[in-house]
Amino acid sequence: MSETDWERKRRLAEVFGDAVPDTTADEREPGEGSRSEADRGDTWLREQVPPHHGTP
Repeated sequence: MSETDWERKRRLAEVFGDAVPDTTADEREPGEGSRSEADRGDTWLREQVPPHHGTP
């Protein structure tokens, strides 16, 4: 049984989630999701540094 394109996309989204956002950063208003992926990664990395290693 063959599924339609939208059925396939819906099934894949249920399994894997929506990996591609509906809008890109340059389409959003300033302040809306203001931190970039790189900033969030850097923040996460800094938060993971154990106290005995000091501040990066």
